[in-house]
Amino acid sequence: MTSITRSVNPLPPVTDPRERRAIVTELVIVFAVTLGMSGLRSLLSLVDSLLRPEPLNKQAVALNVPQATIDFIDLLKQLLSAAQLVAWGALGLYLLWRAGIRLAAIGLDRDRVRRDLLTGAGLAALIGIPGLVLYLVAYRLGASLAVLPSTLDDTWWRPIALTLSAAGNAWAEEVLVVGYLITRLRQLGLRENSSLLTAAVLRGSYHFYQGFGGFLGNLVMGLIFGRVWQRTNRLWPLVIAHTLLDVVAFVGYSVLRGKVSWLP
Repeated sequence: MTSITRSVNPLPPVTDPRERRAIVTELVIVFAVTLGMSGLRSLLSLVDSLLRPEPLNKQAVALNVPQATIDFIDLLKQLLSAAQLVAWGALGLYLLWRAGIRLAAIGLDRDRVRRDLLTGAGLAALIGIPGLVLYLVAYRLGASLAVLPSTLDDTWWRPIALTLSAAGNAWAEEVLVVGYLITRLRQLGLRENSSLLTAAVLRGSYHFYQGFGGFLGNLVMGLIFGRVWQRTNRLWPLVIAHTLLDVVAFVGYSVLRGKVSWLP
């Protein structure tokens, strides 16, 4: 991975010791209540799976599961889960805004809607097909669990809930792990490659529950997405691409489950 000699709209490093400590403390708190804690739980889930007598590919993990026995309550809880993800991303944006960093500075303005949509669709295609192949290979080799994107019942609101879940995941991850984290690491003076690798490892960590394939696939995705953001300073394409990937995975799986032999 070659070093970036120039980044778009680079922030000057913070030199005041008190401000630097405040940024580090903020990072610890934010990720302790969001994706960092998810990473630790995910690692423990993988350890638990490895300690079981059956191999990883004989175990299964579901991503979107029923949360209540009563249909209407289940719908409300699914919506609350999506809302929590949106709030996580909003927290990162709010903290950047309080620090004097405008949303446009991380690529969340609406100046290039058409280009952002096209770039997002292209990124989804670039990541989606190789990612599916990597997962299937890892699963066949016993390095990944059987990942069930949805086990929700066939209700009228299932596509809506899955789409909102996909959008919430995309928003929370791309805002926090790319826009927020890399911006803060820049302020701490980390090199672009170091910031990129840190963000990518974090992204992979909270997918450990899927097995080693889940970690590796999301690590690669993090390296690509992070590098695209570093070079373009546009965050919307990442959110769009991630949303498309998850919508296809969540909704597509719920439609094809039991009809396609190669799906676990």
